[in-house]
Amino acid sequence: MLDQIWFPLYFTFWIAIVSSLLVLCSGVIIAYIFARRDFRGKKLAEVLITLPLVLPPTVIGYLLILLMGKNGFIGHMIYNVLGTGIMFTWQAAVIAAYTVSLPLMVRTTQAAIEAVDKELEYAAYILGRSEIETALAITLPLAKRGILAGLVLSFARSIGEFGATLMLAGNIQGKTNTMSISIYNAFQSGNDELARVLVLILILMSLLAIALTGRFVGKIEA
Repeated sequence: MLDQIWFPLYFTFWIAIVSSLLVLCSGVIIAYIFARRDFRGKKLAEVLITLPLVLPPTVIGYLLILLMGKNGFIGHMIYNVLGTGIMFTWQAAVIAAYTVSLPLMVRTTQAAIEAVDKELEYAAYILGRSEIETALAITLPLAKRGILAGLVLSFARSIGEFGATLMLAGNIQGKTNTMSISIYNAFQSGNDELARVLVLILILMSLLAIALTGRFVGKIEA
């Protein structure tokens, strides 16, 4: 049983870590733009970013296939450059996890940045600081609790992702089977013991994520 637990656990953590790093880098930038910029189409952009939170995972997976498949817009470009597609690979699992977890990072970080007093930023501008310097030295450090909370939530969402990952990365034993997919496989094959162990591990990880998020949010409100 250990072999059946080790790979999906390792693979799930690997996917969640890579996805969370991408979410951190891009999500903070997107959240900052949403919080500190007004531009045409902003509301539409916010809706599109938030959409994966409300769409069924299978719909997200289908849309990703349309984009990332060999005949998709992005997938076709990748195939021309690399000579191979990314469907049914660990990269596909990262894309699926990134897509469903990005909204959590953006919304949480945006709220934290909007809570930062703009007068502090204006004071930095008066002292000759550029916007990038001000963001790195003042805005983001003051919003760090919200950023960390968003990162924890995004990591937890990546760990639990199932539908989009199944459609984009497939269910290949020893290659793309995450914890959630392995639970599904164990249940389908009647291996209740393995399913219970995997479920227990995911529950413990989720409880830890909730505890960490509550700690960060509590400090923000304090």
